Amino acid sequence: MHGISAHGVSGDLDDAEVSSVATVLIEPKERWFNLELRELWERRELLYFFAWRDIKARYAQAVLGTGWAIIQPLAAMAIFTVVFSYWAKLPSEGVPYPLFAFAALLPWTLLSKSLERSGSSVVSESNLIKKVYFPRLIIPIAATIAGVMDFLVAFVLLLALMLWYGIGLTWGIILIPVFIVMTIATSLAVSLWLSAINARYRDVAGTIPLLSQLWMYASPVVYPVSIVPEQWQWVYACNPMVGVIEGFRWALLGTPMPNMGLFLMTFMIVSVVLFGGAVFFKRMERTFSDVV
Repeated sequence: MHGISAHGVSGDLDDAEVSSVATVLIEPKERWFNLELRELWERRELLYFFAWRDIKARYAQAVLGTGWAIIQPLAAMAIFTVVFSYWAKLPSEGVPYPLFAFAALLPWTLLSKSLERSGSSVVSESNLIKKVYFPRLIIPIAATIAGVMDFLVAFVLLLALMLWYGIGLTWGIILIPVFIVMTIATSLAVSLWLSAINARYRDVAGTIPLLSQLWMYASPVVYPVSIVPEQWQWVYACNPMVGVIEGFRWALLGTPMPNMGLFLMTFMIVSVVLFGGAVFFKRMERTFSDVV
């Protein structure tokens, strides 16, 4: 048996052979549409680790723990009820306004919180990016899906509120997972663009709260789609959260079923933005180690 040299390999190898054995060169791919989805799937356990780490870190030293997942949408629901129902007298499609608002706040809170975490996720993981190679797409994906835990906690509260107001479940509830996936996909589609740009221009992260605020009022969170003039409905439907929020209300509260064309437009827009964001992120990731 050959001894082990100072190079850490068999003593029969010269320096050139040692170099060829010990060196692994990782180069960015030149193809535009190479998303390396197979590699992403092979490293899926890393995705679970990142998501679980984010959840634990968020509640590790929080006094109320997961209670924040209830307090935030509940407080928003109370304010919206006073301002937009009691004062502004906005319609709520035949259901109690607190339920009307809370059902919309569920997907909206999932979206907005995911945007906050994912938009700055690449910069937050700068130390790891500089030291270890792994599919960088894992970072914004994990930051996005970590918000599902908050959603599930708030969803239980919504079911309790429905019981309080005497609103029964409909068969549409079986489609709730579809709307959850659409919400996550919408958030990820935007986050891929924002996180990649924020890696180079750090002031992008500061615009995310403003973007979320403007986006919320451009979505049917506090008002129904029916108050939007009919001639502008097709423009309004270009906002993917319109179809998602209306779908949540219909599936949970039995409000009028949205136009199926709304869902089709939502799916198409999200698919295009998501694919474009993934391609853009992969092109930008080759510079992450230099700029973060």
